[in-house]
Amino acid sequence: MSYDAGWFKSSRSSAASNTCVEVRLTDRTVAVRDSKSPNDGQIQVSHAVWRDFLASLR
Repeated sequence: MSYDAGWFKSSRSSAASNTCVEVRLTDRTVAVRDSKSPNDGQIQVSHAVWRDFLASLR
């Protein structure tokens, strides 16, 4: 069985806001999309790339 967390927004986003990015964690990749235009595409990166990106923000 594969893991898929579904799309979610940052905990810092308000529930009524659609001006943020959404993230989807799966067992193989991390996907990111614009919450204002969810059907306009997404980027997918490996878990290692995502961890490096988050570490660079700290």
